[in-house]
Amino acid sequence: MTGKPGIIPLLSAMAAVLLAGCVSQSPVLDRKFGSAVESAKATQTLDPNAGRSAGPVNGIDGPSAASAMERYRDSFKNPPPAVNVFNVGVGSTTNGQ
Repeated sequence: MTGKPGIIPLLSAMAAVLLAGCVSQSPVLDRKFGSAVESAKATQTLDPNAGRSAGPVNGIDGPSAASAMERYRDSFKNPPPAVNVFNVGVGSTTNGQ
């Protein structure tokens, strides 16, 4: 290797560049973990300070809200029957027999 003195530094530089591609990107990804969820929540929240306000909620009146809550509570006392999706249409005929 006496005739090509620059080959060893060149190979060393190429090896360093190739190995740099194997370095983990985890610290960069960990720093941004959850930012998409937080961004989505922020864009879907109408009033972030609503819990600190004693004002009425816009969009539903008292009787409607009470009725909705009553139906919600009753759904736990008398749950609707379970539907077995694997049996839908089994045994029925299409020609009326």
